[in-house]
Formats: sequence, C-alpha cells, structure tokens
Amino acid sequence: MTSPRIIVRQAEKAKNNAKTRAVLSSIPLHVVLLVIASLWFIPALGLLVSSFRPPDAIANSGWWTALSGSFTLENYQNVLQHNDLGQAFLNSVLVTVPTTIMTLLIASITAFAFAWMKFAGRDLMFYIIVGLLVVPIQMTMVPVLKMFTSLGITGTFPAIWLAHTGYGLPFAIYLLRAFFSELLKEMLESAEIDGASPLVIFLRLVLPTSVSALASLGIFQFLWVWNDLLIALIYLGGQPSVAPLTVMVSNLVNQYGQGWQLLTAAAFLSMILPLMVFFSLQRYFVRGILAGSVKG
Repeated sequence: MTSPRIIVRQAEKAKNNAKTRAVLSSIPLHVVLLVIASLWFIPALGLLVSSFRPPDAIANSGWWTALSGSFTLENYQNVLQHNDLGQAFLNSVLVTVPTTIMTLLIASITAFAFAWMKFAGRDLMFYIIVGLLVVPIQMTMVPVLKMFTSLGITGTFPAIWLAHTGYGLPFAIYLLRAFFSELLKEMLESAEIDGASPLVIFLRLVLPTSVSALASLGIFQFLWVWNDLLIALIYLGGQPSVAPLTVMVSNLVNQYGQGWQLLTAAAFLSMILPLMVFFSLQRYFVRGILAGSVKG
C-alpha cells in the first residue's frame, strides 16, 4: 500500500511538471509579444533620441549612435518659439477635450435609451445609426462644409466640435449600447419599482456602473480627434490661431523638408498628451474592446 507521503510527493511532482510545461509552452507566445512590442517601441525611441540631436549629428549618423554624440534642447526651443507649436498644442486641447466630453454625454444618453427604454422605431433608428459607420467621412464633407458656411462657423472651434462629435457618435452609441444592455436587469427594474425616473436611473445607477466603458470610449475618441488631420484641415483651416498640432506639423514638413531635427521634436511634442492619456487609462482599454461582455 502506497504511503501518504509518497502520494503527496507524487502529487507535488505532477503539479511542478504541469507548471514547467505551462511555462515552456508560453515561451513562443512571449517571444512573439516581445518582437511585436519592439517593432512598436524602436521607432518611437528613434524619434525621441533624434529630437534631442543637433542637425549635423542627424545628417552624418543614425540615432542609434547617439550615445557617443551630444544632445541639445535647441530643437524644442525652435519649434515652440518660432513655429507657433505652443499655440497649436493649446488648440489641439481646445478641440479634443470638448469634443470628447460632448461625444460621451450624447452617446451615453442615446445608448441608454436604445438599451432600456421602449419606444416606437427604436430598433430601426439604432440600425440606421450603426449603418452610418460604413458611410465614408469624405462623402459628408462638402454638404457639412456648406452648412457650416451658411451658419458662419467655418474656421471656428464650434464647427470642429460638431463635426467630430457627429462623426464619432455612431461608434460611440454602438459601443455603449452593447455595454448598457448587459447591465443587471433586476437592478434597474428595482429602481423603477421604487419610483426612480429614467434620468435618476441613468445618473445614479447606469453611469457609476459603466465607468470602464465610458473611460475606454473616451480613450478612443480622444486619440482619434487628437491625431486627426483631414477634418481639422477642412473645417478649421491652417490659421495659426485655430490650427491644431497635426495641421502645424504638416506645415513644418513643407517648411523644413530637410530639418529632420525640428520635425522629430514637433512630432514628439504631439505625442506627449495622447501617451499620458493612454497610459493613465490603459486598464480600461481592453475593457473597451470587450465592452458588452465585461462589466465595470
């Protein structure tokens, strides 16, 4: 008869073997992930290093040789002081933050109505909104631009706010509606039985339990608006008083076709705030992709 000690040792050995097999089987996956991460990180590192190198160093050697060279802040000083990038950075904030807030506010209210309120034509209206996802933005630019011109708001921040909000709403409503529809039905029905109005249910129950979905949607909308060039160029134009960073950096490409050190500094400046937003809210990013199956 096998003793209890031998049985315990065999069980521990089997457990250790299983762990070893699990670790070995995960090595190829980790290698692939490291390679992909490196492919994404190396260009950003090269951009950062080049932004601190003087013009002669960039012209004569690659960024990977920078450890043996000198560094300077002159590139950042030039683009900030002489190329209106400071004003452009502020313009990008003034475009992106209000647009993200407007999109989240309108989309959350609309998605709640589609998910939990019953009214005639609800499904048809939802399908029409989702169908707008396949409509190319370029098809809408001429009529929208004519409408803004007739209203006298072309080249102003309200125009770009309305444009970006309108373009972002179909996806935002679709994403939030999928998340809201998975909330506990008993929780909302209990609040309704207790006499809570739809507005109270939305503000006190739905929004607090949907922080992950709202934050992840905010990441998507913020990054999309911040990195946009086409819509800003059409509805705002290239005036320094209203032009965002993407427009000003594109102008630098034409102005300094050979001044790579200035372009790298300007490009990295345009990346700072999106990187801060993404890394501060990164735990919500995957939840946003899985919205509807993962609750906050």
